[in-house]
Amino acid sequence: MLNVLPASAIRPAPAHGSPRPSPGRNKVVLFYPPYDGPPLGAPLCLLALAGVLRDAGFRVSIIDACIHKDYLQRIVAESADAVCVGISVLTGPMIRGAIAAAKALKASRPELPVVFGGWHPSLEPAQTVREPYIDVVVRGQGELTMLELAQAFSQGNSVGPIAGIHWKQDGEIIENPERTVAPIGTFAPPAYDLADFDAYEPLNGHRKLAYATSVGCPYACNYCTDMVVYRRRFNAYDADRVVGELVDLVRMYRIDEVALLDSNFPVDVKRALAIARGIVNSGVRFQWTFQASTDFLCRMTQDEVQLLADSGVKVMGFGTESTSQRVLKLMNKRHQRVDEMYETARKAHVSGIKINFNLIFGYPGETEEDRVLTFQTMSDIVERYNNVQFSPNLFTPYPGIPIWPQLRELGVQEPQTLEEWIKLPLSVNALPWLRGEELERLKRMTEYFLLNGQVHRRHEKEPLKTAVLRQLFKHTVSWRVRSSHYGFPWELWASRLSGPLASRRSLVTGQELPDQAAAC
Repeated sequence: MLNVLPASAIRPAPAHGSPRPSPGRNKVVLFYPPYDGPPLGAPLCLLALAGVLRDAGFRVSIIDACIHKDYLQRIVAESADAVCVGISVLTGPMIRGAIAAAKALKASRPELPVVFGGWHPSLEPAQTVREPYIDVVVRGQGELTMLELAQAFSQGNSVGPIAGIHWKQDGEIIENPERTVAPIGTFAPPAYDLADFDAYEPLNGHRKLAYATSVGCPYACNYCTDMVVYRRRFNAYDADRVVGELVDLVRMYRIDEVALLDSNFPVDVKRALAIARGIVNSGVRFQWTFQASTDFLCRMTQDEVQLLADSGVKVMGFGTESTSQRVLKLMNKRHQRVDEMYETARKAHVSGIKINFNLIFGYPGETEEDRVLTFQTMSDIVERYNNVQFSPNLFTPYPGIPIWPQLRELGVQEPQTLEEWIKLPLSVNALPWLRGEELERLKRMTEYFLLNGQVHRRHEKEPLKTAVLRQLFKHTVSWRVRSSHYGFPWELWASRLSGPLASRRSLVTGQELPDQAAAC
């Protein structure tokens, strides 16, 4: 049963069976479970929480499974004197480690409040908090909510008046009112000094920093979780703060690459250019990457794109998804235009910036004709501009997205427990309309599409065998994509002799991502 608690509720006394606070304690433990792919550095979401908590007088311990392989033992030991534990979770395999940690904590200290937050709990709060090893779920923006929870537990008070949470009392799930979103510029800075940059460096070969200048995107794409959490509101730091913090962090921690986690960095084009100009004027050199939509990039002149390059922009990621206007309309991406994809590739090519186009296949209502059009158009782009790379993915029905009513009608089985969501990582097929021969043909089309991108992208100092294969395949592979003929795939068989094809890339950094094995 879900009970919505009115905002005027009187603060109740702690109830039997609810998490018991630990008066007088002031330590909070924050945990980031293992996940797929190489790390971008210390988890920014936990550093942001730690900054606000520490500013209010709490001691904070951060445990990241990427660098703490003994994370279960460590989280139990660190929580012995903690007032609560916060766990940040994304949909997919990351949930497995979060559940293991929560169960270990409850076995060690049953009275210790365990708080889940992050994308997945925000999208499925009632289902998440239903689990017996979870006491509270934080919805959406978590900095002030987590602080108020820690204060309530430390002072022996109830969480009843705290906005933005789901919690349990005597087994009943209670939904507290929404929290008003605060400007991110009003929070204490993230606690970057708690990040062990030396420990992350060997994992990806760089001293990387994950940083966000903003949250939110003004668009309302039907498949996107961002619009559900941030409600299309762009919430950003001012340019001077971004430049000042980045320059200081790069100098202090010897950072060589910054990955911006903004959903759509150049929403305010003037602000984006002011940041780039400030970095150039600082004289501090580092590489950085960001995500954007092509319409904002196309609003920039060639000189302005060159300014991005001069400031160190290495890769830009774009959620182009499809080149079929019919599919883009189904996705509610009316702002996305094919001519702007070409123009984005051209401008970035002139300025020497790599770009990564994300593609989504298997979207409800997509046809074979739509897929062929997307493969052909994107192949034409890469044959013109060799700075382009791709991340093709199958449509993933993440929790809370606007088209779930339609997905249910189409036969998609929505996970009914937190554990069931573990089986839904990016590009794992859960689509009943994409099976058998149709799915196998899409896989082969995708392989040829990626191979076509490889053979048209010349690399310096490439091995002789690779150069020979590239020249050998160049015309036949292009013909296959243009004509959509994929029988007897001898080029794929031969290409595998020189290594597997890259099937996914990070939209944030352009890095190749593993298909199955988790790096952390």
